[in-house]
Amino acid sequence: MLRFLPLKLGRLYRCLKLLLVVGLFVILLMNTHNLFASFQKNELTDRRFINLNKCPACFGTSWCRKFMNGQVSFETWGRLRFLDVFNVKNVYFAQYGEPREGTRRVVLKRLGSNQELADIDQKICKRATGRPRCDLIQAMYKTEFARLNGDVRLLTPEVVEGWSDLVHCPSQRLLDRVVRRYAETKDSGSFLLKNLKDTERMQLLMTLAFNPEPLVLQSFPSDEGWPFAKYLGACGRVVAVNYVGEELWSFYNAPWDKRVDLARQLMDIAEQLTNNDFDFALYLLDVSFDNFAVGPRDGKVIVVDAENVLVADKRLIKQNKPENYDVWYESRFEDCDKEACLSFSKESLCNRVTVDHNYYAVCQNLLSRYATWRGTTGGLLHDPPAHVAKDGQLEALLDECTNPKKRYGRFTAAKELRDYLTQ
Repeated sequence: MLRFLPLKLGRLYRCLKLLLVVGLFVILLMNTHNLFASFQKNELTDRRFINLNKCPACFGTSWCRKFMNGQVSFETWGRLRFLDVFNVKNVYFAQYGEPREGTRRVVLKRLGSNQELADIDQKICKRATGRPRCDLIQAMYKTEFARLNGDVRLLTPEVVEGWSDLVHCPSQRLLDRVVRRYAETKDSGSFLLKNLKDTERMQLLMTLAFNPEPLVLQSFPSDEGWPFAKYLGACGRVVAVNYVGEELWSFYNAPWDKRVDLARQLMDIAEQLTNNDFDFALYLLDVSFDNFAVGPRDGKVIVVDAENVLVADKRLIKQNKPENYDVWYESRFEDCDKEACLSFSKESLCNRVTVDHNYYAVCQNLLSRYATWRGTTGGLLHDPPAHVAKDGQLEALLDECTNPKKRYGRFTAAKELRDYLTQ
């Protein structure tokens, strides 16, 4: 009798698949009119859809003219609203057209799930009125986002410290850079906060508190060689960034030489964000295959999710000299059964000059045998050719970079791994 069990389960599985397909077909039939309407209408010209009606409780208005003129439109599947249930991160692909430049692909982000965006509305209302619901625009003028009025010259560390990862331990030099490069104002270039309009100032502060990714992209732009996607602009609660290419995960089974090149670039990114001429250390606190993309033409690896980036000012650390500031900090290896695990101390990242966190994050979550993603293990450098596997050097360097056995072993292994991959 037991031998018939798999057969019955197989039939049940096929029946369920058939019911699912029939159910989707019925839904499509019932929404035929809405489907045609979706393809005909450009919802990105709707003020309420992009939450422009919630400004200044929004991320900016620099691209609103482009949105309202219909220059930005969803790609085919992005027009179907019933598919939003699968798009938890609220990230969309769109086309942006300029008369002289033609059409190019861009990425639109709401910078949070629907629930997270609803939560920020409630927080603003509670801070202003004590109630979860209110007139959001009026409430903004009663929050700390508005209290920094035009008489305040500088955005200072004690005001915004801890608001987000970007300003977990801010320096005045970092905040001046953020204000000076703020792209959602016509008069950018000044680090004086009073030069911003009231609405611009509130938008800047809300972005800093809710999701500072746009400010990371603006403060450390790709045009200057930083490995981030290019920030284009915002309208309401939708920001536009340059489309980079396919996500890193798409190259998991690429030819060996291609994967080696991508691994070398990832280690170069870890080095650049850790040690650079500006003495800002940018630590990636969320490292996964989804957070990187690869350019289709140049094959260049770019960080496409910069929400969780902690910036430490090395000059300030050397100046203040906190306890053990000059002792090299080693991130502690943690072998867990979850995806994209990382172990780190934000306080140590903020108070040490020499830190190995970025090497650790890239080695553990992307390159080594400890990397776990979408049910796979082995990392980007899985299944090396026989001569590489026999040599054993690559595996040894990856293991030492991930779970070092020697003191300061990760620093040495990271440098040697970069050299090895380059060769």
